[in-house]
Amino acid sequence: MTQTDTPLPFSHPLRPADLATHEPTRFELVLEEASCAAIARDIDVSGLRKVRFKGELKPIGKRDWQLSAHLGATVTQECVVTLAPVTTRIEEDVTRQWLAAARKTVDEEEVEMPEDVTQDPLGEVIDLGEVLIETLALALPLYPRAEGADLAEQNFAEKGITPMTDEDARPFAGLASLRDKLAGESDPTDTDK
Repeated sequence: MTQTDTPLPFSHPLRPADLATHEPTRFELVLEEASCAAIARDIDVSGLRKVRFKGELKPIGKRDWQLSAHLGATVTQECVVTLAPVTTRIEEDVTRQWLAAARKTVDEEEVEMPEDVTQDPLGEVIDLGEVLIETLALALPLYPRAEGADLAEQNFAEKGITPMTDEDARPFAGLASLRDKLAGESDPTDTDK
C-alpha cells in the first residue's frame, strides 16, 4: 500500500515497535456511523453499514508481520441498469504481510510490483484502516444489478439502414450468410444457370 497526501477517511495505525513480538496482537474494529459515511464517500458508494474488521497481527521472525483477518460490511450501490439501490453483504478474508527487507527508499522513481500482492514494505506504522478500506473497495461488485434488471438490446441506425445487432457483431456471423449464399449458387436444382 502506498502512503498518499490525502488523509484516509478512517485510520487505525499500529506501530510495530510497540507490539508484542512473541504473540499475536488481536483486534476487532467495529465502525461507527460517521466513519462508515466517510468511507462510503471515499469509495463512491451510496451507503455503508455494519462494518466489522476482526483478526490478528502476528510477528514473523524478528522484524516482519502478518495480518490474518476477516472483513464484513453491508454496502449499498446504485444498480447499473435502473439506478435503484442494491444492497450487498461483503464477507472477505484478508491476509497481508509487511516485510522489513522489502523497505523501499522515498527517492525511488520506479518500483517493481512484487509477484505477491499481499506483501508490503514495513514502515513505521501498519494502518489497519488503510487495509480495511482497500479490501472493501476491491470486494465491491463492479456492476451491481437490482433483481430483475436486465439490459434490453437496443439497435440504432440512420433511416434506411438496417441496424447492426449483437448477432451481427459476432466474429463468424458473416460466414453463415456467405455459406448460405455459396450453397444457393451451387445448388444443382437451380435452373437459372
